[in-house]
Amino acid sequence: MAEFRSVTADFSVSPQIEIEDLARARSLGFALVINNRPDGESADQPAAADIEAAARAQGLDYVHIPVVGRPTPEQAAEVARAASGRPTLAFCRSGTRSITAWALGELAAGAKSRGELLALATGAGYDLSGVLTG
Repeated sequence: MAEFRSVTADFSVSPQIEIEDLARARSLGFALVINNRPDGESADQPAAADIEAAARAQGLDYVHIPVVGRPTPEQAAEVARAASGRPTLAFCRSGTRSITAWALGELAAGAKSRGELLALATGAGYDLSGVLTG
């Protein structure tokens, strides 16, 4: 069972989820799942299409924004835009790319300050001090 880490009231991140985690995500009130993991990154991960099908079967929206390395400004904006205004669970291998993409998108949009984002990330168990510079 994946560990869902709350960042804000409407945004959480997780290491790799499994198909079985989607029913729990729905029961916890999530409306959207964002997959930031590219297919084939590891032999033991479920395929994005399988996660999408299972998410939709649970009544969840699904977006696949695969990130390799640091998220691009476009990927960050896309994650922040998709997550805006609805309970969202984003995941990748460890959750780091997901929270990084979201935080960079929030920062670029002026939605949250660097200090606020660093505090939110720290509260969820992630250190973004090397990423959120400036």
